Amino acid sequence: MRPLAGTGAERGTGAKPDVDAGAEPGTTAQPSTGAEPGMRPLAVAGAWEFSLRPHHDERGTFAEWYSPDAVEQATGARLPVALAGASVSHKGVIRGVHFVRTPPGQARYVTCVAGEVLDFTVDLREGSPTFGRWDAVRLGPDHWRAVLLTEGLGHAFVALTDRATVLYLCSAPYRPELERTVHPLDPDLALPWPAAADARTLSERDAAAPSLREAARLGLLPRCPPHTPHDTVRRPT
Repeated sequence: MRPLAGTGAERGTGAKPDVDAGAEPGTTAQPSTGAEPGMRPLAVAGAWEFSLRPHHDERGTFAEWYSPDAVEQATGARLPVALAGASVSHKGVIRGVHFVRTPPGQARYVTCVAGEVLDFTVDLREGSPTFGRWDAVRLGPDHWRAVLLTEGLGHAFVALTDRATVLYLCSAPYRPELERTVHPLDPDLALPWPAAADARTLSERDAAAPSLREAARLGLLPRCPPHTPHDTVRRPT
């Protein structure tokens, strides 16, 4: 896969939790109508935001939330889909920061089809030029967006509403022995959880997760591949 042309705006150094995707840090964008499809690289190398195009009529709404051709056109490679999953979360639930040990790693394409979440991408790859940086995107039917994360990147979100429903496409099957997590409330990461996260409902595994420094000391963090920051998304053969 070709290298990124850029890394987007740096939102991992002090963005406010109410900043909408597409806004410069410290500003608030208007909610997306989904009328203009496209993509943009996030502040984390190897991650992109996709704008979706919903179609509305008297029956409701239809949206194509994933297109392999669109991913290839935007990033120069296809996502090999090995697993499709869904989660439904109560308001205030935090999931993450999750990643899969490399190799083999796992790329993810994520969207929210009911409710709303604030979705975080975190660079946990040692040796990456954006190590420790994060970016955040609001996902939900009022925004019509999706996020693509390549292998080695950490993923987390907080449910801003009840029954927030997140869909995942993953490049590798679920293997619990390879699953890793970094504590989402780690002060070194300083993820700006909004007021909806005040309840801070975490799983036992996430609540007991190591900090970023502890994970590095224990040798749990993935390494950034020397030739490309995004191995799992592969060129078609």
